[in-house]
Amino acid sequence: MAQKIRKGDRVQILSGRDKGRQGEVIRVMPAEDRALVQGINLVKRHQKPSGIGNPGGITEKEAPIHLSNLSLLDPKSGKPTRVGFKMLEDGKKVRVARASGEVLDA
Repeated sequence: MAQKIRKGDRVQILSGRDKGRQGEVIRVMPAEDRALVQGINLVKRHQKPSGIGNPGGITEKEAPIHLSNLSLLDPKSGKPTRVGFKMLEDGKKVRVARASGEVLDA
């Protein structure tokens, strides 16, 4: 089955501590049904020093979010929308925003 959310998409968080915030997908993990969104769901990790140029400390990084908690943003209105699929005349399958009918794939 084709993915509804892909790397580079603008999404809105539907639930959790970051509910309502928007960001760009930087990585999708289809096997786990999760995605990393830039600047969203930040967690602190304790890092040990490793080598001369890599000091230790507490760093913040993005944690994966389940795909069911993400909604793609409509390119026309900027509001969350559902995603559908449509076949073009040349036989290519593309993603379509349900709210506006706008084609999401370039």
